[in-house]
Amino acid sequence: MSRTAIEPRQERSRATRERLLESAVILLAEAGWTNTTVATVATHAGVSRGAAQHHFPTRDDLFTAAIEHMTVARVQEIQAALTARGDGPVSVREVLDSLVDMYTGPLFKAALQVWNAAAVDPAVREHIIPLEQIVAREAFRLAATLLNIDRETPRLRAIVAATLDLGRGLGLANILTDDANRRSWVLDAWSEELQAIIARETA
Repeated sequence: MSRTAIEPRQERSRATRERLLESAVILLAEAGWTNTTVATVATHAGVSRGAAQHHFPTRDDLFTAAIEHMTVARVQEIQAALTARGDGPVSVREVLDSLVDMYTGPLFKAALQVWNAAAVDPAVREHIIPLEQIVAREAFRLAATLLNIDRETPRLRAIVAATLDLGRGLGLANILTDDANRRSWVLDAWSEELQAIIARETA
């Protein structure tokens, strides 16, 4: 088979995989773990079940790949958007808004469904632990880069970790009800504290 014939096939395969990953995240967030299967994801993506299983032989393969793919993509999007503005440094408050956005949208809701399943299913847990390490590393790298801090400074590393933990907590508080007003108040306060801590540690 010629190279020109192979390349369009590879492009179609990548596009199919992308649709499956996006549909998996949407359905996990909207329908939950129990009601989301390879079959329902394939239908939502407009892909045959056989094609879906070709890319992802098991349900766990599909869901963990979806969360990893979408999280890394979201981190990259946030970093590109904030660092490409070209109108000066990004404020600490803007960084906090962007980080917390990762924990208040459909992606976080989808991830929660997988975490809940992992808490009671050792097979899912085996899949999810390496994934969480990737997600945590990407989120930490993003936060440290946008806050312009030295990742080798132990206290600042702890502060970044605490900031990400705060974001997750605010995301959980937003699951059942709209917590936007309280979240804004908390982030205003933490932004002031965070700026003061960074200034002291980098003086």
